[in-house]
Amino acid sequence: MNKIVLLGRLVRDPELRYTGTGKPVCQFTLAVDRPYSSQKGQREADFITCILWNKRGETFQKYFTKGQRALVEGRLQVRTYDAKDGSKRTAAEVVVNDFEFIESRSGSAPAEGGSRGAAPAANHAGGMETFGSQVEFNDDVPF
Repeated sequence: MNKIVLLGRLVRDPELRYTGTGKPVCQFTLAVDRPYSSQKGQREADFITCILWNKRGETFQKYFTKGQRALVEGRLQVRTYDAKDGSKRTAAEVVVNDFEFIESRSGSAPAEGGSRGAAPAANHAGGMETFGSQVEFNDDVPF
């Protein structure tokens, strides 16, 4: 089984491009905190490249911005390609199947046609704005 679930913050605004056949593809990078600190006491993060295809990619690019938290589910894809200098390179990325709005920049629904930075109103029902907040990690847990 190849399934990955990530919760992180967008490093930059998602980038939407179109293939030669007009198929939308959205690429973004999530900064995902590691559950422990380094020996120097600093928190570390992994920066994971994610890809979203078709209408979901367009929707993601429309509503998410740099710094926002996102929950994504997908699969790991490892591919090789030839670099400009002729060398072989390997890239690992998450091909996203589904995503969740964890927070928004605004508590209101997007205007007609949508606006960047605001999630649909349905995702704000029931006080879910605080879902996914940071919790302290205790290194003394015996397992």
